[in-house]
Amino acid sequence: MYYVVTGAAGFIGSNLVQALNARGERNIIAVDNLTRGEKFRNLVGCDIVDYLDKQEFLEALRSGEFDGAVDAVLHQGACSDTMQTDGRYMMDNNYRYSLALLEFCIDEEVPLIYASSASVYGGGNVFREEQSCEAPLNIYGYSKLLFDQAVRRRMAEASAQVAGLRYFNVYGPNEWHKERMASVAWHFFNQYRADKRVRPFQGSGGFGDGEQRRDFISVEDVVKVNLHFLDRPELSGIFNVGTGRAQTFNDTACAVVNACREAEGQAPLSLAAMQAERLIDYAPFPEALQGKYQHFTQADVAMLRRAGYEEPFLSVEEGVARYCKALLSGGR
Repeated sequence: MYYVVTGAAGFIGSNLVQALNARGERNIIAVDNLTRGEKFRNLVGCDIVDYLDKQEFLEALRSGEFDGAVDAVLHQGACSDTMQTDGRYMMDNNYRYSLALLEFCIDEEVPLIYASSASVYGGGNVFREEQSCEAPLNIYGYSKLLFDQAVRRRMAEASAQVAGLRYFNVYGPNEWHKERMASVAWHFFNQYRADKRVRPFQGSGGFGDGEQRRDFISVEDVVKVNLHFLDRPELSGIFNVGTGRAQTFNDTACAVVNACREAEGQAPLSLAAMQAERLIDYAPFPEALQGKYQHFTQADVAMLRRAGYEEPFLSVEEGVARYCKALLSGGR
């Protein structure tokens, strides 16, 4: 019997494979699309039983090759580029692919834990797992919402677990390949290493310079939530996965700068001191993001807590500092 992890060479998927390995699990089928071959680096050091290309995997599902052979599917595979304008590609990759897995898991009575997204909430200010709060701003968010809606319709006929996890702003190791879609923490770290300054956006959406607020969550916590559901197959539904606390981009910038300064033997600085020394230098808000940007996110985690998840979440100050230390020591 196998665990199937889709998007296994990606950011969250590779961290999940590592976590399963840490539990002693080795019968893992890693599924991904390695058109960008360098993503293989995220699987180096992981112990898997096989790798399948996404299309090869879908064909194997249709042929019955995996009937009776899967313990659970952890579906992380998706196009996560919120600036992608090819709607046909996005819907095929994020919606149709997910539907095929849902059909398989319902038919085979296999638990399905899948990645949804806080992008389904769009520009609202209430982030609760209810249709009245959902209004995506781009095709990525819509592709995620459409699958969530399909899950809601099919939930009653599923005898095994179906759990959708709406990730908020995730950061941490193995996101290097995401480039422009990598986390704010990753971009700030690389900006500081290159130029000794970071560049949050100037004021926008009613917020001051760098004061836009997101619910930033460490991939460490995201993995823990996934494992919580994996261990509790009786839990189904759609759940927010965030810290429940919005923090500013300035908070992230300070965490990055001070982590790098500590590594250089320098004392920490306040936000005001960083601004005065131009270690934080605000960049114009991009025209391409006008009307498509979430200036504020903050997960309502009541349903997650009711599902029995009681672990505390890392703050930006803790999690980003830990991430920077890993990058400084040669991590990716």
